[in-house]
Amino acid sequence: MTRLLQARSLIRSFVQRQSHDSCGSVNRRRPFPALVLATCAMLSACAGGPKVPDWSINAVGHTERFTEAYLKGDTRIEAREFTLARAETARTGQPELVARIELTRCATQVASLVFESCTGFEPLRSDASDVERAYEKYLSGQSLGSEIALLPAHHRAVAQGGTNIAGIEDPFARLVAAGVLMRRSAATPAAVAAAVDTASRQGWRRPLLAWLGVQARLADERGDPEEAARVRRRMDLVTF
Repeated sequence: MTRLLQARSLIRSFVQRQSHDSCGSVNRRRPFPALVLATCAMLSACAGGPKVPDWSINAVGHTERFTEAYLKGDTRIEAREFTLARAETARTGQPELVARIELTRCATQVASLVFESCTGFEPLRSDASDVERAYEKYLSGQSLGSEIALLPAHHRAVAQGGTNIAGIEDPFARLVAAGVLMRRSAATPAAVAAAVDTASRQGWRRPLLAWLGVQARLADERGDPEEAARVRRRMDLVTF
């Protein structure tokens, strides 16, 4: 759940099953944890270990692509890759894996300030684990009690009521946390600025436009027409 909830969970569960301890040394600061699984697959092949199942490699790859496509604003590619990612996990017959695909899609929406119900997760809720249910509650802006411990470490501070997202290293996780704050009406100007900067640096058009819109509204509310106009010119540039 560092860059992608599903990708990390797939990697962790599979690596634990196959006991490839060497994968623990792989650098997990890469933007897409799918690369970690691919690296583990190569290490397994070199060591003569069991082959990584095709579905797991395919699922992580499709998840990476549908997430990136959504954030860039490419609806056609996002829809296709999401369908493929879901199909790859569905053929395992493991509802918790399909739930992670659905939650990843919901996370991209929250990062882009699209606050809809996570409808794809609902049919899977009863068969999902406590981890998936806790993450869904977090994404929906609900309060969590002891379930906070089930969240990735970088989301726990926000789940506990914190508003500082600057220390979240992963760009996607930072945007998701900012979206959760916005959903709870707790986003500070600093958090909004961090979200704008994060989306801009990554070239993620969809969340960038959403967060610039928030910045422009805040400038209007504090009576700063020059700043509001500057932000809207930036929005025009993104939509050109």
